[in-house]
Amino acid sequence: MPKGRIFEEAADLLRKAGYRLPPEFDDSRKLILDIPEENLRFFLAKPMDVSTYVEHGVADIGIAGKDVLLEEERDVYEVLDLKISRCHLAVAGIPDTKLNDVAPKIATKYPGIASGFYRGKGEQVEIIKLNGSIELAPLVGLADRIVDIVSTGRTLKENGLVQYEKICEVTSRLIVNPVSYRMKDKQIDHLVGRMSSVVEGEEL
Repeated sequence: MPKGRIFEEAADLLRKAGYRLPPEFDDSRKLILDIPEENLRFFLAKPMDVSTYVEHGVADIGIAGKDVLLEEERDVYEVLDLKISRCHLAVAGIPDTKLNDVAPKIATKYPGIASGFYRGKGEQVEIIKLNGSIELAPLVGLADRIVDIVSTGRTLKENGLVQYEKICEVTSRLIVNPVSYRMKDKQIDHLVGRMSSVVEGEEL
């Protein structure tokens, strides 16, 4: 499970699917949480690391954002769109500014996605990898544009930036380790079925 906003929405989804998660589950600072009555063990990790734990079989299943799956390209099965933590990846920058003709600089936490996006447009850019506060890059002249997650657009607006292009929609997905799926297909299919019923019910 990823820490942060996705965790809260995912825990709510699990409860709606009938899994008995204790109240302290939401507030615990532990990194490993056992729920013996459900025969489940949860590992809490940074969102960008979840698919790594699942790929290596440390966790059988996980919940990861589509942005992470596109960037990391891990060997996992994407079995269900949970339709939570909805946002999108976008190109943003200072209003009314044009890109440099020669290799404009793009700051991002998603170098793989950004490179692929501009390569698909036939544009050559220089990617600058940052880990946080991406909005700062164009304000101090480090980059011409940024590629980042946009939810409400409030952070862009408060920093005087505007969205130029939308790259793709992002929601959280249920992912499965391929070997685990072969070994524990019944248990995993049961969980996926319960989660799917809740997701489809919420969409009606």
